[in-house]
Amino acid sequence: MDGHVSDSGQFPRFSLRRWWLPVAALIVVGVASCPIAAQFKRGDRGITPYRVVADFPHDPAAFSQGLVIVDGQLYEGTGKKGESTLRKVDLKTGRVELFVPLDRSYFGEGITILNDRIYQLTWENHLGFVYDLKTLKQLKTFRYSGEGWGLTNDGKHLIMSDGTSMLRYLDPQSFEVVKRVRVRNSQGQVDKLNELEYVKGEILANIWYEDRIARISPDSGEVLGWIDLSNLYPSRQRSKEDVLNGIAFDEASGRLFVTGKNWPKLYEIELLKK
Repeated sequence: MDGHVSDSGQFPRFSLRRWWLPVAALIVVGVASCPIAAQFKRGDRGITPYRVVADFPHDPAAFSQGLVIVDGQLYEGTGKKGESTLRKVDLKTGRVELFVPLDRSYFGEGITILNDRIYQLTWENHLGFVYDLKTLKQLKTFRYSGEGWGLTNDGKHLIMSDGTSMLRYLDPQSFEVVKRVRVRNSQGQVDKLNELEYVKGEILANIWYEDRIARISPDSGEVLGWIDLSNLYPSRQRSKEDVLNGIAFDEASGRLFVTGKNWPKLYEIELLKK
């Protein structure tokens, strides 16, 4: 249950991602045959233009689930059972400077940094980890209900996604849920919210199996607009599972970075005015 601190525990439950896999495959085929503009529903707020500032090497074996940058230092959480890690990465070279492997029973998910602590989710184990920022030493664990997908923070609360349209705000000490926000656009609920990043008063969210990022109001859950990154690393050059996933914002410098699962590059992008 939400808010209970524990050192272990696994409970089998229905997996949203396993249910979506065959459906998503059909959706991808359909979308690929349509113009990019058709992927954005009528009534969605406008598309935010961007430019690529630079690109950097990224470990193509990293199944990226969480991405954070603080004062130029990059951290990444990777997934897959038997391959999940928490990493400290050199931004310019992509070299892994320090890493912590997760137990083979865990599928690593989103990460965030708050008050010199790194928080990391797992997919189906209802278990999160807290690490010391400098050493990556694990300090404690925490429990939550449902699946763990993306994680960010607003400076006060942890904000997590679970594959649905719901965002949960957690107290970083007790891990109690203090608020829930449903993400919607003019067409209804927006689900499959994945990796998250809090950027200048908005929540940016990857949408699983889509090459676009939602700009979300943290108060109302309203989708304020979209960032279309479909041309950044074209889908024809990667496998179906190598989706856009990973957003990092360096508050000190104002730099914004994105990548994907098993992508060979990390991109610095700049959002432009319309």
